[in-house]
Amino acid sequence: MKLSKLTPNLAVADIRKTVQFYGENLGFELIMAVPVTQDGVEQQLSDGKEYVYAMLKKDGVEWMFQRSDSFHEDVVLAEKTSIGASVSFYMEGKGMDDFHAELKNKGVQVTEIKRTWYGIKEFYLKDNNGYVLGFAEETEKSES
Repeated sequence: MKLSKLTPNLAVADIRKTVQFYGENLGFELIMAVPVTQDGVEQQLSDGKEYVYAMLKKDGVEWMFQRSDSFHEDVVLAEKTSIGASVSFYMEGKGMDDFHAELKNKGVQVTEIKRTWYGIKEFYLKDNNGYVLGFAEETEKSES
């Protein structure tokens, strides 16, 4: 088998709150959502509707989020796992300092930026479901 793409599918408590967190804080856009009736796909969330699935995208990064009851039904090997498992999702990009400051100003729980021994600047945040996201940017050897 040749692999061509990885798109995490995360169990979450509330699709609407997750879409809001990732949109308002991280700049992700909703690609599609599936209502609890599972009778179609929508490109925006409607007021008064419950959702079981959403896909979001920013630049080259995509996320799938599935309400935990639906997730455990579909992914039976994960039926006894909890939300916010012991995993972190590590993304590389540019413009870290401004992005980090923007998140702090919004009150998002973030670590301080640090320069690693392998020459990468990075920080981590915890999303509204307890998942840990890492953000990294390559630095020049002379930066501290």
